[in-house]
Amino acid sequence: MSLQEEITELARAARAASETMGELPTALKNEWLARTAERLEANRPAILAANARDMSEAAEKGVAEPLVGRLALSEGKWRDMIQGLRDCIALPDPVGEIVDNRLRPNGLRVGRMRIPLGVIAIIYESRPNVTVDAAALCVKSGNAVILRGGSEAIHSNLALGAELRAAASDVGLPEAAVTVVPTTDRAAIDVLLKLDRYLDLVIPRGGPGLIQKVSAESTIPVIKHDAGVCHIYLDASAPVEMATSLVRESKIRQMPVCNGLETLLCHEDASREVLPHVLKALHEEGVEIRGCARTCEVFGEAQPASEDDWPAEYLAPILAVKVVPGMDDAIEHIRRYGSDHTEVIITSDYRNSQEWLRRVNSSTVGVNCSTGFADGFQLGLGAEIGISTSKLHAYGPMGLEGLTTLKFVLTGDGQLRG
Repeated sequence: MSLQEEITELARAARAASETMGELPTALKNEWLARTAERLEANRPAILAANARDMSEAAEKGVAEPLVGRLALSEGKWRDMIQGLRDCIALPDPVGEIVDNRLRPNGLRVGRMRIPLGVIAIIYESRPNVTVDAAALCVKSGNAVILRGGSEAIHSNLALGAELRAAASDVGLPEAAVTVVPTTDRAAIDVLLKLDRYLDLVIPRGGPGLIQKVSAESTIPVIKHDAGVCHIYLDASAPVEMATSLVRESKIRQMPVCNGLETLLCHEDASREVLPHVLKALHEEGVEIRGCARTCEVFGEAQPASEDDWPAEYLAPILAVKVVPGMDDAIEHIRRYGSDHTEVIITSDYRNSQEWLRRVNSSTVGVNCSTGFADGFQLGLGAEIGISTSKLHAYGPMGLEGLTTLKFVLTGDGQLRG
């Protein structure tokens, strides 16, 4: 069987599975989630051995350090992965929910019912825990999913995928509802992107190269989960202690993640009193500061920033810093260099906080909080597919409802349009 035939057959089987997934009772989907958690825990040594093999091969091939960090199934990631399955059980099943129910003057009742999207292909790099998180959300929302992870995580993904499918068989779900593409051949992606007969949506998660390729070549609708060039803006009234703690956590809590801080913007009135304290705390944590001329003036350890630093997603202990005349300039900077991910203002001025929320249109916008809250778990969504930076049809952390669409349902008692 050729690669074209192999991938097409996987997609055809997923389409067939999707035709029954939307009709499954919530209890059966929850049973699959619970059984998956059990199987993963029971087979943890074998899965971690596969992950160790991926880590070793990645190191030998010289894979970039941020990607290697994302590849590891650490104790924390494993715990979160299993908890994500259990959290998903507790989440309300969106399928069949009727919203916006209205009564027309002629007595016709018009509502909108949530239904699955169908077959979703997710193309991602590193992060084998995405395999489980994505499958959990897709199954709970009644979809079939085709998972194509990066070649650097192939052994981990296949080991996880085997347990996902075995759990489906155990409880009576179609095994083809969850498919891990079994080849590292990049041509498999080219085939997938043309199978609009079987696939309803493609979600790419990864670097700019992957996002651009999928967006340019797909004949299937795409929701991009693009780079996280996240900003914090220190307003003129930013409290020193709050600014220091929030910027510090946003940058160093976990660096190789898309909701980590990459650029700090500072009102010029806060540049002499607030900014040095903030940058000193970061510098002591080993963060390299790349700043504008004003930043270098007030903080002697800063290195001059270049134009390439402003749109950079470092995923590393590096922070770009720019002093601006005011909020207008901060917003303009974000609109020019940002990736529509997460932007936060630190301020004591209520009016400025509300202006920030109104004018900044990234997928997550905050006041006086860490950028790390741009996360499905933190926002009460449970496990997430990722952070959508596409305004259609979902925006921001994408959970169960983002994996459904709405159909109109009409209920009458003999009404004629006439």
